[in-house]
Amino acid sequence: MARITTLSLLAFFAFITPFAHAIKFALPAARLPIPKCIWNAAHTHALVIVTANVGPGAHQRVDVEILDSTPHRNVYLSKRDIKGETRLAVTAHGEGEVGVCFRNYLSPDIKLDMARNMSRTVDLDIDVGADAVDYNAIANQESLSGLETEMRKLEGVVKEIVDELEYLKQREERFSDTNLVTNRRVQNFAWFTILALAALGVWQILHLRSFFKRKYLID
Repeated sequence: MARITTLSLLAFFAFITPFAHAIKFALPAARLPIPKCIWNAAHTHALVIVTANVGPGAHQRVDVEILDSTPHRNVYLSKRDIKGETRLAVTAHGEGEVGVCFRNYLSPDIKLDMARNMSRTVDLDIDVGADAVDYNAIANQESLSGLETEMRKLEGVVKEIVDELEYLKQREERFSDTNLVTNRRVQNFAWFTILALAALGVWQILHLRSFFKRKYLID
């Protein structure tokens, strides 16, 4: 019974664990290329492993840059002329998204009309959080059994879930505070409008009374 429960938990957490983000695309060459960016959500201090396999292409230079979507727009690293398989690792500095941007620069020796069909293939694999940890290396280093390795993986997944729930809680509190402030401002504006209309009505009555008295229409 305990074994079935353990296997059920392993299957459950394995199912809810986010899969690695893998994508393959063609990167057109240009003199001033538009960056091709792939964004992934990441929590603070989350490990991000980027594995890019760039295909061959003459007279082309592929540059890569990793940055985030925070207001500070942190640039974690920038690497020029990557070829073949390149593995990069960064740690997120804040809540938001981490973007991997590629640019394919065309050599000045190539005419623009010849570069229309020139491109390089990029096979990109991005692992975030628990997916980025090499548990096999940890198991070999600490001499862990298979079950201990799986439990270590589950520990990382559970930590990610706790961090996600904490982030959602903070976000809900922030939205709640914003809602309360907005309601208070709307209420204050409504009271101001009512008082302004009442004051305007009183002023109009006094003004008309004074006007009618000057015209001897009322006593």
